[in-house]
Amino acid sequence: MHKTLAAGLLIALMAGTALAQSTPDFSADRVKADITWLADDARQGRDAGTPGYDAAAEYVAKRFAALGLTPANGSDWYQQVPFVKVTTDKTARRGLTIGGKSFAHGGDVMANMYGTGAQSLETELVFVGRGVVDEARGIDDYKGLDVTGKTVVLFYGVPKGIPSDVAAAINNRKQQIAEEHGAVGVITLLDSAMAKQFPWEVIKEQGDEPYMSWATDTGAPYRNAPGIKASGLARGPAAQALFAGAPQDYKAVLAAVDKGVSVGGFALKPRIGFAATSAAARFTSPNVVAMIPGSDPALKDEAVLLMAHLDHVGMGDHAKGDDKIFNGAMDNAAGVATMMEAARAFMQAGEKPKRTILFAAVTAEEDGLLGSQYLAKHPLPGAKVTSVVNLDMPVLLYDFTDVVAFGAEHSTMGPIVAKATGDMGIKLSPDPMPEENLFTRSDHYRFVTEGVPSVFLVTGFANGGEKVFKDFLANHYHKPSDEVSLPFNWVAGAKFARVNYNIARALADAPAAPVWYEDSEFGKLYAADAPKAKRPDAAK
Repeated sequence: MHKTLAAGLLIALMAGTALAQSTPDFSADRVKADITWLADDARQGRDAGTPGYDAAAEYVAKRFAALGLTPANGSDWYQQVPFVKVTTDKTARRGLTIGGKSFAHGGDVMANMYGTGAQSLETELVFVGRGVVDEARGIDDYKGLDVTGKTVVLFYGVPKGIPSDVAAAINNRKQQIAEEHGAVGVITLLDSAMAKQFPWEVIKEQGDEPYMSWATDTGAPYRNAPGIKASGLARGPAAQALFAGAPQDYKAVLAAVDKGVSVGGFALKPRIGFAATSAAARFTSPNVVAMIPGSDPALKDEAVLLMAHLDHVGMGDHAKGDDKIFNGAMDNAAGVATMMEAARAFMQAGEKPKRTILFAAVTAEEDGLLGSQYLAKHPLPGAKVTSVVNLDMPVLLYDFTDVVAFGAEHSTMGPIVAKATGDMGIKLSPDPMPEENLFTRSDHYRFVTEGVPSVFLVTGFANGGEKVFKDFLANHYHKPSDEVSLPFNWVAGAKFARVNYNIARALADAPAAPVWYEDSEFGKLYAADAPKAKRPDAAK
């Protein structure tokens, strides 16, 4: 493989002078060719840690080399990510004991413990409402409660009136908030609306999947809240048992939460016990990383990262019909292909970018944004990432005329994105599906939580896009039918590559790197000490 990469690099370097003199072009045919190869049945769904993913990673590395890019991890095109996959022993006891009564996993409870081998934990219980701490809104559900060494019981979700992206961030942090207050366990309850949205049978199926993360230096799986040793879900009789003898019983608390009434916390009388037995398996899977060194001595130590996840969900016997391969053409062969087309444009441009440009085709997004998290917490040598442009699942089935720029409104990237899109006649639209919480569900978010301003473009609903987009989500997303036989608009693929290139190019050549707006809740939460900018009146 290394000989092949070296040969490709040599050819690209020999052709470099000619490329440097030409104007960037964006080819629908090249986008089609790359998506077709990556989403072929031979890749078997590109699940992280499988031969199909490794073949895709080698393909992207060769394409980077042929374009004349430079390896970004020293002399290596790969950043190997060590993974730990923890699987629960289904033959061993797993469940919760509440007030001396046993509840089996998969019945009225789901039980998780985060170590390996036979594990158990017993603690006191404290109800903490929704478990939200939000200083900006004067919310502190832990106020006056002692939860040190105990398990907290909380309802999923946040109070009404909090923007959807901020609400999603708070939900993602609930275990960390509990840990910060000294808790060691978390039990989550669902209000009636959430229970309807997430049927118990679906929760049971997902709850039996292995837990996966990347390995820390100690070999343990990385977790955002390592102090939380156990977690679970409870419903019906199990939820009622938690509130036995409490000032308010479960039905009264649930009725109040359903009405949006804030319910103060209180100690619960029963004790809770967790039990599970697990084993760990280990493997590696690479992020594929490349770079273009910056040309400005004063700016080259700052980097703009273009990123797209290379993995998909592999193969599954549970798929209906004969086709068991989840090809992931739109999700996310399309993102990788358009990123590579943007990389080609950078190499064709007559003037090199002032800042360093990094390209990363990351692994294990489908397992929880893991490859991007590893990259964010293990920076590549050289330039520091100061902004991120993420390409994930552009729906390339129509001629999009608008995009949703997730994250742009939170930082000075906003005006840059607006100009880059506007120059192409592409309108910026508000999020048409706030309930999907897309801002927190893709790889750029791992850099947001490290304090890096980021943007993630999604093709919009104009020009017939709403019907096409919703049809894709309903009938093809995470299904074997997400393949190249869909009616792709390949010209839209070239267009998507161009708009992301224009954004990244503007970021690379801007006088200053982006900073968070001072009123951005993400800037306050994840970059509290970093410089901030006042939001222009036009951006309010």
